[in-house]
Amino acid sequence: QVQLVESGGGLVQAGGSLRLSCAASGRTYNTYWLGWFRQAPGKERDFVARITWDTRTADYADSVKGRFTISRETANNTVYLQMNSLKPEDTAVYYCAASSVLRPNMYAYWGRGTQVNVSS
Repeated sequence: QVQLVESGGGLVQAGGSLRLSCAASGRTYNTYWLGWFRQAPGKERDFVARITWDTRTADYADSVKGRFTISRETANNTVYLQMNSLKPEDTAVYYCAASSVLRPNMYAYWGRGTQVNVSS
């Protein structure tokens, strides 16, 4: 089992920045991808960004490329999502998720989410 706890959400004006954190604990040694997803009211959960546990590879949704940066601090098993130039359409609940090396394309572990609100 892997436990994920997000933090860092809040209210920010358009054009501002926020940094989300996701603390991973438990059996993290089998982790392959650590990802961020988001879900806006009335919409499906969408992929935002992901990074491999060894930090060699990172991917982003087109809607956030150039504005968001995902990173991982190995010392404390924390994944960050630096969000710059925020837009009102970035408003959503942001979730951290993890997949294992056995099934790398299935996110088996999820956090409870952190709310991000971007005002215009």
